[in-house]
Amino acid sequence: MAAFVAGLAGFGTGLVALGFWLHVIDPLLAAPLVVFCSVVAHIQSLITLRRGVVFGQVWPILLGGVAGVPLGVVLLNHIDPTLFRGAVGVFLIFYASIMLAIKRMPVIHWGGRPADGAIGFGGGIMGGIAGLSGPLPTIWCGLKGWDKDRQRAAMQTFNLTVLGFAFVVQAAQGVVTREVGTLILISLPCTLIGAWLGTHSYGRISDRQFRALVLWLLLASGVTLTVSNLL
Repeated sequence: MAAFVAGLAGFGTGLVALGFWLHVIDPLLAAPLVVFCSVVAHIQSLITLRRGVVFGQVWPILLGGVAGVPLGVVLLNHIDPTLFRGAVGVFLIFYASIMLAIKRMPVIHWGGRPADGAIGFGGGIMGGIAGLSGPLPTIWCGLKGWDKDRQRAAMQTFNLTVLGFAFVVQAAQGVVTREVGTLILISLPCTLIGAWLGTHSYGRISDRQFRALVLWLLLASGVTLTVSNLL
């Protein structure tokens, strides 16, 4: 399910998977598992959609994301996972509900590359903590008024870069244990199948449908995180 969403929308592996996995898997195991599955899904999707990637548009977000990952991994061992999931869930519900209620998406033209870098830094921190690198850049790309191909290319390139680096940092700090490896082997086949199905479904949706899909995914992810946090 999570890989299909990532293949279709360019993000969402952690948002979907954690809503289920955190009921049965310790957060310290779930975090590197989400990161690895995200990387696999994004590599598979980008092989198909690589022509849409324009590095000149995404490098500030990428640099900010890479800079934020080590801080996120450090916070993984100190932050309250319940509080973190609850805060992210409430924010996503609030944002997505407002955007769905607005008939026309607002477009911002300020901030430039420094703002891109700051958004990337925040996404990198969230990626290091729980594999949730996608929400902030996704929201930012939508507010900049980019079409679905441009958004998709930026989000997928960002998520692949940040989460790939996050997995390396987690492995270096001993977070990737043998138990995590076993869970990866169990998850890998379905991750590959889901990402393939999602990528091949992407070409069938319009810009308007893509915007609605992203907002509904953010809303559903927020509800899932919030409910799992309460339970």
